[in-house]
Amino acid sequence: MAALASMTGFSRESGVLPTDSTHYVWELRSVNGRGLDIRLRLPAGMDALEPALREAAGKRLKRGNIQAGLALKLEARPALALDRATLDRMLALALEVAARIPGSEPPRAEALLSLPGVLRAEATEPDEAAQAAQHAAILAAFLRALDGLVAARAAEGERLRVILAALLDEIATLCAEAAREAVGQPHAQRARLLENLAALLDGDMRGKIPEERLAQEVALLAQRSDVREELDRLNAHLHAARKLLEEGEGAGRKLDFLTQEFVREANTLCSKSASVALTRTGLALKAAIERLKEQAANVE
Repeated sequence: MAALASMTGFSRESGVLPTDSTHYVWELRSVNGRGLDIRLRLPAGMDALEPALREAAGKRLKRGNIQAGLALKLEARPALALDRATLDRMLALALEVAARIPGSEPPRAEALLSLPGVLRAEATEPDEAAQAAQHAAILAAFLRALDGLVAARAAEGERLRVILAALLDEIATLCAEAAREAVGQPHAQRARLLENLAALLDGDMRGKIPEERLAQEVALLAQRSDVREELDRLNAHLHAARKLLEEGEGAGRKLDFLTQEFVREANTLCSKSASVALTRTGLALKAAIERLKEQAANVE
């Protein structure tokens, strides 16, 4: 029995990049979707990674709305450089002010260094090899997070298989119950027809209706209320759905189609019902099929 995957899942991968001690966190979330929709949230400067990330996700996932976010935090402080021109200007201004204030102390070095613009982050030339190594490490972390998401979707898929199998069993039980109740449909139709005639016609006119004509009307009503074809199709859909659960991979779209067919046959069955019991069973059948449809929408 092949694995059945859900479209719902979550994965988180965190650690430190070996290239520059940057802390990273990948978070991947997946929910239902008609196709595959991948949305990436990347820090500035990481846009070059997007094609490779999308390609990797597309190879592992077939359906679902995927949100993948990357957070980076650089622990190392950038190297600082002294801006000597700015320091000279600030020192000249500080000495000038100190000279105008009798008894004031000369400016202190730490006070001058704390002034804006005196110290600045040291400009470094971009290292292409280091950047390539960083991108490779981020991509590798994404692949691990993607493995986690695939595993989470597979685990959820196995839980879905159990739920779907139970719902199919419930639908099969209701179909068998409907088949038993449908046996009395012709008798119920005849009784209803006679009851309606009794209400519309008096005793003198009632005897003028030929028995053959009455039998024809009953036969016509019985034909219109025959639900065997709907029940046969429902049982065929049940067989097909169970086979899809066994096949597993890629069953989602086919299950979506089958649930629509289930709904169509159940609606027709209810419209043909001539008894309260069959109508009640038909409504229970529709409710079970609706639950099946909701759960099947989660399958990849």
